[in-house]
Amino acid sequence: MRDVFIGRGLTKIIDLLFPRRCPVCDGIVPVKEGNACQSCRRKIRYICEPRCLKCGRQLNDDTKLFCNACDKTQHIFDSGIALYDYQSMKKSIYRFKYKKRCEYAAFYAEDIYAHFKNEILRMEADAIIPVPLHQSRLKSRGYNQAELVSAHLSKLTGIPLEKNLVKRIRKTVPQKQLDAHGRENNLKKAFNIKPNVVKLNKTIVIDDIFTTGSTIDAVAKELKRRGVGTVYFITLCIGESF
Repeated sequence: MRDVFIGRGLTKIIDLLFPRRCPVCDGIVPVKEGNACQSCRRKIRYICEPRCLKCGRQLNDDTKLFCNACDKTQHIFDSGIALYDYQSMKKSIYRFKYKKRCEYAAFYAEDIYAHFKNEILRMEADAIIPVPLHQSRLKSRGYNQAELVSAHLSKLTGIPLEKNLVKRIRKTVPQKQLDAHGRENNLKKAFNIKPNVVKLNKTIVIDDIFTTGSTIDAVAKELKRRGVGTVYFITLCIGESF
């Protein structure tokens, strides 16, 4: 994927000087094996059909349309899809978010595109929007992991990236520290949207992990308040319903 941004010749030189890290095992990726070890790719557990029609969670019963969580929750977003089972990629996501493994973003975006190209085309989105970090967290981390994936996915799909449209204006407690009710309250008035969003009809929000959907809902609420008609989402990981 670095070829897209800097050219194939320079990419080969960079690969020799700074070998790619496999997003699964974090080892050096053998030459010509792309963004991940071929052996590691077989260890990834993907979300597959049947999936919840609302949040994309894996279903164990192909007669059901929605997971238990979505049966009980009135979400603001319209629908979404998730790529990986959380347990199989949680160490990868942790390194991506907190250990500066920014190069993983290319692999994630290519994997999203490979598995969901048709679904993304059907969304007919006007923009890809990464879930933003608060300025203080962005400063301490140095990057927004959702924005990195979004930038690569925008290049692959041709859908414009709107990385500055949504702002996180309130510093919140990390969602992983809260229960479902706490997550929802934690995000009240956390986001702000620029007024010109009204020109967008359909959007795709990108985040790393879907747990209860509170973050996506909070962003979707503001987008729809500003005139967006349909809000889809894509996340890297999703866990089991609870």
